[in-house]
Amino acid sequence: MSEPDQKRRLDKWLWFARCAKTRTLAQKLVNGGHVRINTERCVNAAFKIKIGDVLTIGLPRGIRILKVLDLGEKRQSATLAARLYEDLSPPPPPKSDGPRPLPQAVREKGAGRPTKRERRATDRLIKPD
Repeated sequence: MSEPDQKRRLDKWLWFARCAKTRTLAQKLVNGGHVRINTERCVNAAFKIKIGDVLTIGLPRGIRILKVLDLGEKRQSATLAARLYEDLSPPPPPKSDGPRPLPQAVREKGAGRPTKRERRATDRLIKPD
């Protein structure tokens, strides 16, 4: 096959590029409507993609925008899989100064629930002789 005519199944490429852990999860990702090809929503895992297509993938950890650079022949390590695409995703937003955990509550001595020793002393005062 000549270079421009080469195509690969979408679910298989997502698995090769390590966007999904298994091919079945890649199919569910596509069939669930979480993948767009060149801004068009794709719900068919067997859709054929080609070099130059731009995929927008909604993953649980965020949205990724990937440009297909190579179709790949098999699933490889993450560093080799990164050569299959160019990541066009915007950088993650900086960590905001959002809600912080509240400081630990501090009680004054003697405030709150009495200790066992204090309760016994109170019982001695109240107890009729």
